[in-house]
Amino acid sequence: MSLVRELFGNYSKRNDINWGRVIAEQLCPYSGKSCYKVRKSEPSISIGVCTVEYGGCPGIMICPNRMLERQQIFNDCLHLLTMHEPGNELHLLPEVSIPGGSVDYFLISARGLKVIDFVGIELQTLDTTGSIWSERSALVQSKGVTVNKDDLSKKNFGMNWKMSAKTILVQMHHKIDTFENLNKHLVLVIQDCFYDYMAKEFNFAPLRPALLGDSFHIHSYSLDDNQVALRIRLSDRKSTDSAGLSLSLGLQAEAKVDLEEIVEYLERRMSDTTLLRNLNQIDLRYTYLKFSD
Repeated sequence: MSLVRELFGNYSKRNDINWGRVIAEQLCPYSGKSCYKVRKSEPSISIGVCTVEYGGCPGIMICPNRMLERQQIFNDCLHLLTMHEPGNELHLLPEVSIPGGSVDYFLISARGLKVIDFVGIELQTLDTTGSIWSERSALVQSKGVTVNKDDLSKKNFGMNWKMSAKTILVQMHHKIDTFENLNKHLVLVIQDCFYDYMAKEFNFAPLRPALLGDSFHIHSYSLDDNQVALRIRLSDRKSTDSAGLSLSLGLQAEAKVDLEEIVEYLERRMSDTTLLRNLNQIDLRYTYLKFSD
């Protein structure tokens, strides 16, 4: 039995869909584009694995796009737009570069094309080690789709818990001082099992139940199985400030930038194509933004 739980956004236990078409189209339902994770040996073939079973956990998300389901993660950040008012418009901008690194998304409250408030949102799922292709091939064959017999040769894969955790926390440390200097919020979106791992490996004592006054927030999500689909659900919210995050890593904070400077860059890139008309129908195909210091 394959350890793949979702392939191209489709629940592996379902037999009432056209798996041949799903695999041929290679479409990610969360981005609206072809799955960007491709085989190194065959770049024209997308791997398409969103979620796997591993180490007793029935569902671990291994692709950040998987977290975009129903756009729930953006809804769950609306309260952090503390200056947002009825009548303001919402914009969603991906890949905004700031001092300290690139941020996956900026959720912006605007009046016209003038920025009123914003929150940075960073997504992190677990990275895998080894090869997951044989597990994918086993699932595909079980759905009646022909696969290469060699692809069924059992290969092991693992979860790179330590590197994934250290990498994202260091990245957050590089960025949080900028947000705190601007009196804005930065949110890290992760899965609950990943949060539990980090809480054991790092000093998470500075984190507390979420407070609006804190600049750094962690939103952790469970992945619930209703036997028809897997569905993300916000399970916990924690927060701290720049000093607390530094204490967790034993590091020191860095870059700062003036609010006027970053607002100028955001407003320069905002347009009708970035406008959020419906949080449940977000078009993620926006222009890449780069903020230069």
